[in-house]
Amino acid sequence: MQFDNTKKLGILGGGQLGRMLIQAAIDFDVTIKTLDPDADAPCKYISHEFANGSLNDYETVMAFGQDCDVITIEIENVNIDALEAFEKQGKAVFPQPSILRLIQDKRIQKQFYKDNNLPTADFILTENQADIAKYEDFLPAVHKLGKGGYDGKGVQILRTKADFSKAFDQPSVLEKMIDFEKELAVIVARNENGEIKTFPVVEMVFHPEANLVEYLFAPAQISKEIEQKAEQIAIKTAEAFGIVGLLAVEMFLTKDGEILINEVAPRPHNSGHQTIRANDVSQYEQHIRAILNLPLGSTHAHSKAAMVNLLGEDGYSGKAIYKGMDEVLAVEGIHPFLYGKKLTKPFRKMGHVTIIDQNFEKLKEKVIFVKEKLKVISE
Repeated sequence: MQFDNTKKLGILGGGQLGRMLIQAAIDFDVTIKTLDPDADAPCKYISHEFANGSLNDYETVMAFGQDCDVITIEIENVNIDALEAFEKQGKAVFPQPSILRLIQDKRIQKQFYKDNNLPTADFILTENQADIAKYEDFLPAVHKLGKGGYDGKGVQILRTKADFSKAFDQPSVLEKMIDFEKELAVIVARNENGEIKTFPVVEMVFHPEANLVEYLFAPAQISKEIEQKAEQIAIKTAEAFGIVGLLAVEMFLTKDGEILINEVAPRPHNSGHQTIRANDVSQYEQHIRAILNLPLGSTHAHSKAAMVNLLGEDGYSGKAIYKGMDEVLAVEGIHPFLYGKKLTKPFRKMGHVTIIDQNFEKLKEKVIFVKEKLKVISE
């Protein structure tokens, strides 16, 4: 098969994930067009074409994609009806709209795991807040909105019946709270030919307030047996969906060595940022290869790695200033990636730092150093 670099790639979403996708796609000389509701989105100045508009509006998405050959996403909350229409027109749409329908609704997503014998926490589907009172015996549990939640939004922890007032009054899923040892993630890629490759298992640490990934280590500090089990579950999940592109599979490692799927993301993911510096191919290049049906690249890691999310400091809003950049850049193996967001606000994702070192203890020292020194504040 001859590689055709004349294809135009449309990306729904112009945030930081789209920005890093574009940086990878440029190496393949592919023309990129992006759509985002933010007129000053991170992708705006590095796309060949940029459209400002709603990702959820059918007409806007249809107008955007008419001259694109391949369409992908960097965020799940998009108009799926439009993507299905493109698919009927014969355009390549990856991930496939049918998979997005499954994943967009956490209720359907959880049922999918159960139906496909994929390990996940016990759950109950709830319709409204009044429903929750029936399930006091199921507590402690996590209540997740069926649709619309992201980065910790749309999630409530219910420990006792006193927390029932926090429950969502919309269709949601009540998941048994897992007493886990570690939170793991595996990014798996699959192309149209069915070729599959996984990136090494990573270990994630979540921010206690913002409820999003604060930093991670790659590879995870786990046994070979657990590592293989996590990779096999990720592969089985990607095959069950039949996905083309990337699938990030977030998992819990329980105290007794069981692995349970928490949730998935059908796109590049926070848990794969470090692959840009640490692996043969990055998750972004792998996604481009997968959706263009090219051979997948080697995911071999050249080094141990960590990733620290650069979040806007609490108490600061306004034009972003990166305090401590000189100090961290003076240290070998520290690589910052800024997302082109001019304005900061508390806990906003402003960038990330990839840290590499062959020694795990030194890697941890560098993580602490970056977290203490590099701060996103404002004027």
